[in-house]
Amino acid sequence: MGLAGYGARVEGLHAVLAAAAAGRVETLFIEEGRRRRHEVRELIAMVGAERVRVVDDVRSLAETAAPQGVVAECRPIVPVALDSLAGPEAALMILDHVEDPQNLGAVARSSLAAGLSGLVISGRRAAPLSAAAFKAAAGALERLPVAVVGSIPEALRRLRRLGVWVVGLEPAAEEGLFGLELFTEPVAVVVGAEGSGLSRLTAERCDVLVAVPMAEGTESLNASVTAALAAFEIMRVRSGPPG
Repeated sequence: MGLAGYGARVEGLHAVLAAAAAGRVETLFIEEGRRRRHEVRELIAMVGAERVRVVDDVRSLAETAAPQGVVAECRPIVPVALDSLAGPEAALMILDHVEDPQNLGAVARSSLAAGLSGLVISGRRAAPLSAAAFKAAAGALERLPVAVVGSIPEALRRLRRLGVWVVGLEPAAEEGLFGLELFTEPVAVVVGAEGSGLSRLTAERCDVLVAVPMAEGTESLNASVTAALAAFEIMRVRSGPPG
């Protein structure tokens, strides 16, 4: 996938602070009414006053509904190559056409917090790495390596050839998520789209399908919640005592 970069527009205080800490902010727009707040003064100091533009209202510049008085134009982040995410310690989260950018951001946040090594998303028919995603990620997309691919099934095929096991999250699967021994190996967990779940070809490319155990009669979980459970289960299994 030929995506040149992402994260050129970041909004919301926490997301912009993270972009500033990464040295990516090129122009910072701040509302006049917020410029004297402590956290905004800290942000201005990080960016440099010469990069700041004070405006009456940033909402006309924003993509999200609640930019919290700050919008930043940033140097884009370059996606990583898929093959660079494979390795003996690989712990990847893969999104099979998740469409809600807030879910994308929440998954990135959970993945980073659980110590996963990368995120893989599709560049087509999926949530973009937009200002909304960065706002929901609260800084995680500044630090978590992201590969953007043209085909999720093809990405799974490549990862398997590189020695990474692929685990698909599927509500109807007979095997449970918790205690899966494969999580001690190089592994990628695949989360399906909201509503439709894993595509047929994606499910076929998985080494194993697992489900989150749930009480009878309850509805399936949100994609970002399911991803968080899987991410922290990988962390739990890998940090447990040998055997």
